Amino acid sequence: VQLQASGGGLVQAGESLRLSCAASGRTFSSYTMGWFRQAPGKEREFVASWKDSRWSGISTYYADSVKGRFTISRDNAKNTMYLQMNSLKPDDTAVYYCAAVDGTVTPTTTPSTYKYWGQGTQVTVSS
Repeated sequence: VQLQASGGGLVQAGESLRLSCAASGRTFSSYTMGWFRQAPGKEREFVASWKDSRWSGISTYYADSVKGRFTISRDNAKNTMYLQMNSLKPDDTAVYYCAAVDGTVTPTTTPSTYKYWGQGTQVTVSS
C-alpha cells in the first residue's frame, strides 16, 4: 500500500485547508486510516482517524485540540481520505502524515497501530 498526502500550504490564522491522502490497493474500504502531525522538536501526535467495522459501523475520532474544527472523511470510490481543517491556528503548524492499516484495529490514536505511512505534507499557519 502506498499513501500520497497532499494539500498542505501556508495560510493565515482562521483560514482553512483540505488535505488529501490518495491510497493504492484494491481493499481501500477495509483500511483503518488516520492523520497524524509532527511539529519541529515534538513527537508525532494523533489528529483524527476513521474506522469502519461490520459490527459497529463507521467511527471517527479526533484529538481534543482539533475537535470541532477538523473533519476526517473518505471517498472509497476514489481511494482517498481527506482532512478538512477549518479555523486554523498557529499551533496547527506541523507536517501532517496520513497512515493506514489493514482491517479494523484499535487503538486508532497510536502511531504504532499503523503499518503504512505517507510522506507528509507541510501545513504552516501564520498569526
